[in-house]
Amino acid sequence: MNPLKNQKEHYKAEMRSLQIELIKLQKWIQDQQLRLAIIFEGRDTAGKGGAIYRFTRYLNPRAMRVVALPKPTEVEKGQWYFQRYIKELPNPGEIVFFDRSWYNRAVVEPVMGFCTPEQYELFLKQAPLFEQMLLDDGIVLIKFWFSINITEQKVRIEDRINNPLKTWKLSTVDLKAQQMWDEFTHYKNQMFLHTHNESNPWVIVKGNHKPTARIETMRYVLARMDYPEKSEATISFNPDPEIINLFDPSMI
Repeated sequence: MNPLKNQKEHYKAEMRSLQIELIKLQKWIQDQQLRLAIIFEGRDTAGKGGAIYRFTRYLNPRAMRVVALPKPTEVEKGQWYFQRYIKELPNPGEIVFFDRSWYNRAVVEPVMGFCTPEQYELFLKQAPLFEQMLLDDGIVLIKFWFSINITEQKVRIEDRINNPLKTWKLSTVDLKAQQMWDEFTHYKNQMFLHTHNESNPWVIVKGNHKPTARIETMRYVLARMDYPEKSEATISFNPDPEIINLFDPSMI
């Protein structure tokens, strides 16, 4: 068999098995009235949207939501920063996927000048406290950061520019992502240092190869949750350490 074709068939089979497990997980979350919030952050074009699509493709839409908020309104700009995100948190029995989240203020906003230095510093102070309140209230929170290298990002941005089916994905931030690569790196590192801890870690996903990143991200979520039918699965729940790692200061 053609090696490439064999690789694709293996990916499809693995993806299907993981999506079946996600359905079992969702049913258990519904039955137990649990609340799961999964944050997808990362470099522009790193594959967040594609991963979310694979996660949600076969889930019950009545028990899950994808949250991708637009820029804040004038009213929202005058509110407490976290206020518009609070109403999007999962209800009992629900999974919420955040396609970007309150962490806009940690990286994108300071790089692009969308917030003041004072607002940025206040966010770094309040974010760990806010998230600890969510954890204390029983919400399960998983935070993914999708990482790619500068060369791969350039290829993907050019694809968005040239592919008429993907031009809707192109934003002002995308167009500046390359020239401001170092600035994004600085604020990303500060975000990790201020908001990562043992009970609420950042999960780093190496996203240069999209199919592998999607598979291993799903595997990590399933590994975190002990739903009843998990023991019956025939797939591995051990994420590949070459793709998935918890943040460590030595990475900087």
